[in-house]
Amino acid sequence: MNIVDKAKLYPRKSSETKTQSLYDIKINDINNNPISLSEFKGKWLLFVNVASECGFTKQYKELQTLSDTYKEKLVVIGSPCNQFGQQEPGEASEIQEFCALNFGVTFLLTEKIDVKGSLQHPLYIWLTSKNLNGKKSSSVKWNFQKYLVDANGNLIDYYYSITKPMSSKITKHLK
Repeated sequence: MNIVDKAKLYPRKSSETKTQSLYDIKINDINNNPISLSEFKGKWLLFVNVASECGFTKQYKELQTLSDTYKEKLVVIGSPCNQFGQQEPGEASEIQEFCALNFGVTFLLTEKIDVKGSLQHPLYIWLTSKNLNGKKSSSVKWNFQKYLVDANGNLIDYYYSITKPMSSKITKHLK
């Protein structure tokens, strides 16, 4: 799908608020296999734009702890992104190896995507646009910004990079 098609499917601005289902968005895993977000209906989702060479990279460990602790009700999805300080230069295999060896990451990683700008992935268009998510608009400021979605596919809130994955701001929703 080219950017013109994406723009038609995921308009950024509209005079009317028109929500769209998160579960209709297409994205691939880090090995380029399609992910069906609808398979996660009934579970909370935490989307995080991740990078291997960032000061917040150690949050991978806490994201894994969060994933393990709440595995019955939460799916953590990390999306590698190279838009902030070029801090995710690696290819898919390098990213996977780095995450597994250094942080024991087993939670879901997506393909490398853009989370802002003219090539912003439809997932992040949805996460950052009130017109689509029905809750609030935002912009991704840096690596490891987090977006929490409830078990019904509703955006709950977003948290900047400084919010640790095991913060009560996030975990209070999962208890």
